Amino acid sequence: MAVTLAVTITMNSECSSEPVRVGLVGACGRMGQMLVKRVLATEGMTVSSAFDLVNVGKDIGEVVGVGALGVPVSDSKDLAQVLKDSKTDVLLDFTIAKATAVNAPIAAEAGVNLIIGTTGLSDEVKQSITDAVVKNNVAAVISTNYSIGVGVFNKLIRQAALLLGNDYDVEIIEAHHNQKQDAPSGTAMTAAEIISEAMGGKEFVYGREGHCPRGKEIGIHAIRGGDIVGDHTVMFIGNSERIEIRHQAHSREIFVGGAVMAAGWVVRQAKGRVYSMADVLE
Repeated sequence: MAVTLAVTITMNSECSSEPVRVGLVGACGRMGQMLVKRVLATEGMTVSSAFDLVNVGKDIGEVVGVGALGVPVSDSKDLAQVLKDSKTDVLLDFTIAKATAVNAPIAAEAGVNLIIGTTGLSDEVKQSITDAVVKNNVAAVISTNYSIGVGVFNKLIRQAALLLGNDYDVEIIEAHHNQKQDAPSGTAMTAAEIISEAMGGKEFVYGREGHCPRGKEIGIHAIRGGDIVGDHTVMFIGNSERIEIRHQAHSREIFVGGAVMAAGWVVRQAKGRVYSMADVLE
């Protein structure tokens, strides 16, 4: 049984007298530009600040092709001051782990809420960000995937793991474009953690080579090639049958829509806490 979920959403924030002021790190990149356009198209939101290593000083609206917004691209070294001067409410960061590790605590210290979609964050970095969120009394959403479809996918695999138990072998296969830096994907690791918890704790094995008899581990495999946006398949394999639950992303727009929805959501939540995309969807 294969379940394929491909979701594209348009989600508006709740209207208020003052728009949610959104900042973006990596604003000139592919994902960043899509986020800028989605924020501008979302009622009750506005772009207040933009940061990147390129196009510094240029208007972010002109960079993304929507016309001047009066918001210049700033260097990340000026992050704290620009966030304060622009009165940014929430900062979106979908960059790389090394940059997020530095920028997220700075933003929290500046009193700015966070939406973090960077993958490959170590446990140490996640704890550092959490500590900064709690200390500075802001709110954050940290997720390896902002797709609504992936939220449903995670619920399905958890239910399958609870129902099937240890009688089925579990293999996870993920595929992404050839420019993705980390492997396995954060979404694959989240899936493995969900299944492991449901099954009482499992070892993870990353690929296989040589003599490696199968035990009760969860196998995780990564494929990199071309322009694949993101495919994730979980296989529950028993004797004479198998169940496959699959999510395929056809466009990055599904991540953009979920991230902007989360940005509108997080500013209204209790401070001093880190939330997940599951919290947003619920």
